[in-house]
Amino acid sequence: MLNLSPLLEAAPVVQLHVAAALLALLLGPVALFRRRRDRLHKALGYLWIAAMACAALSSFWLHSIRLIGPFGPIHLLSVLSLGSLVYGLRAAISGNIPAHRKTMQGLYFFGLALPGVFTLWPGRTMNRVLFDMAPMLAVPVMAILILVLVWQGRKRPAQKAARGAAFPLHNPF
Repeated sequence: MLNLSPLLEAAPVVQLHVAAALLALLLGPVALFRRRRDRLHKALGYLWIAAMACAALSSFWLHSIRLIGPFGPIHLLSVLSLGSLVYGLRAAISGNIPAHRKTMQGLYFFGLALPGVFTLWPGRTMNRVLFDMAPMLAVPVMAILILVLVWQGRKRPAQKAARGAAFPLHNPF
């Protein structure tokens, strides 16, 4: 049973972060994996970039896992995500579509979907939202989701290497 009270009672920055991440998660398949590259792709792509940037930037005010002062591993991922967004957008504008595609799709998997799985860890807000009555149930669910992500990445046909390396995140599958 879904329990929205942990999310509704969370700080506004947590609510903003979750809303931006969920929007990016939902827009991703349409914006990033459609075959047609038309006005819809461009409009949804800009909205996806804005949602990803909002999720990454808002993470700098979240400090649940601290390793160096107030910062943890999620903050490094946020910096890499912001750099990838800039690189991917610049690649599209300059016409380097293979690098654009590879960067943005890699960012979807490694900057959004995979970290999203770890938000289910017992004790975290999304765990309390989705697994309120049985928080440890999230662990096998996380394992299954990680396997699905790996399987999805492997089943996609190998793409030609982009001109230059896709900075900094790319999908090795």
